[in-house]
Amino acid sequence: MISPFAFARIPRIIFGTGKFARLAGIISGHCNNALVITSPGFPGRCRAWTQFSDELKKNSVEMHHTTISGEPSPDFVDATVFEYSGSDINVVISIGGGSVIDAGKAVSAMLHLNESVFDYLEGVGTGKEHPGSKVPFIALPTTSGTGSETTKNAVLSKIGVDGFKKSLRHDNFVPDIAMIDPELALSCPPAVTAACGLDAFTQLLESYTSTESSPMTDALAYSGLERLSRSLMESCNYGDNLDARADMAYAAMLSGITLANAGLGIVHGLAGPIGGFFDIPHGVVCGTLLAVATSTNIRVLTDMQNPDNPLLIKYARVEI
Repeated sequence: MISPFAFARIPRIIFGTGKFARLAGIISGHCNNALVITSPGFPGRCRAWTQFSDELKKNSVEMHHTTISGEPSPDFVDATVFEYSGSDINVVISIGGGSVIDAGKAVSAMLHLNESVFDYLEGVGTGKEHPGSKVPFIALPTTSGTGSETTKNAVLSKIGVDGFKKSLRHDNFVPDIAMIDPELALSCPPAVTAACGLDAFTQLLESYTSTESSPMTDALAYSGLERLSRSLMESCNYGDNLDARADMAYAAMLSGITLANAGLGIVHGLAGPIGGFFDIPHGVVCGTLLAVATSTNIRVLTDMQNPDNPLLIKYARVEI
């Protein structure tokens, strides 16, 4: 018998090579004032950027552009909201890695509120509950890791002795559209590709072996693991392999969906606090902890002396 489960909402997903060319057309006719958030170097690396900005202008869409380096902080979100709060922004678009997407997600959530985002962060804020209002938000990942394009939370960080990594979270914060174009990841450097890929792998494995998993999350997680396992090394060593990039983008997208519905495990339980104390890429922390955490989980399950334990069977299936 299938145990009861619930499944959270997901964005409208537009997946495929070259889909970025459709973005301006999707915006035009619905919005006339767009805030676009990217990493600093993205416009120069993206061959289609000029065409995108020209098409927005042709369709009378005013584009405001800002950039973010590193993981987003509450201060960045507050400053960005303050800068654009009077600009009548009616769509926020993030084009970048998980940090850029989280930043845009938080900005879209705070543009309607005249308050600091810190007050709404889980565990460190003042305990205020966000009403869920937001400016429409579109996410376009340029890395394949966090799966933030399909989740409802934005992770914000403060690094240092009193540092933290905490979420701004609401069901309404799921992006309205997740546009996943593998071409956008072609310029992602090998080290970043590896770190992001290990984050996605960890999320898929932890949600697959979670006690909160369901047949739906199992099917999605295993599908992602199959694609990622055959393409992670290929995308690191041969970054221009579009088939490998598509596999990685697909796997990362699914990792966001499965973590949102099945939860994660001990690696992410440790990675959050570690990332608050030290300025280390999240995927590097996950990749460093993954082998030891997985072997520990398998040892504990084996000590239970139940060879039919479904979690052991799942670990064995992934190993094969």
